[in-house]
Amino acid sequence: MSTKKSVKKATKKPVKKAVKRPVKKTVRKTAAAPAPKRAAAKSVPVASNAEFMAHAYAMEAEAAERYAEFADSMEVHNNLEVAELFRKLARIEQIHADQILDQMGWKHSPLSSVNVRWEGMEGPETADPTELHYLMQPYHALQIALLNEKRARDFFANLAKVTKDPGVRKGALEMEEDEAEHVRLIEEWLKRTPKPDANWHADQDPPVLSD
Repeated sequence: MSTKKSVKKATKKPVKKAVKRPVKKTVRKTAAAPAPKRAAAKSVPVASNAEFMAHAYAMEAEAAERYAEFADSMEVHNNLEVAELFRKLARIEQIHADQILDQMGWKHSPLSSVNVRWEGMEGPETADPTELHYLMQPYHALQIALLNEKRARDFFANLAKVTKDPGVRKGALEMEEDEAEHVRLIEEWLKRTPKPDANWHADQDPPVLSD
């Protein structure tokens, strides 16, 4: 099994601890399709392969949690098709996280004993809540997933270039390859998914705003 999850690229900039941003139950309504607003995450220094894998686990687990939150938000707005798609994405990311536990022989999450940190507020594979729209369609959800996978791929590619540890470099290259395959799979998925009409965001029965 490849080293399917690791950490992000080393940089000299100061790093911050991973912070969870709660997803609001009421999703924004805009007239434009979800668009990326977050720059690619930079990697952080890691001292060992175990620390690298702990970061990889955190990235997958955080992505799974965020997709589950997105699914909850879509259910609130009765957008059940997109909610189920986000649930599927959450399950996929959780499988990846569980694979890391198995690979490392960890019985429990390593995050209580490892200082997991990202340069930004969150890991590169964690979706941005501002990309949601309560009328979004499966195509939009897959676009979000594609951006996340590309950020993860680029994160590992950069880490492989900057790390001084041969074990971390090997793991990062394997993770880059895995994430690149995920990018290809989602791109194929997108090709089979109908593109939204130009007026996809028009709501004939808009929600009533109240205090």
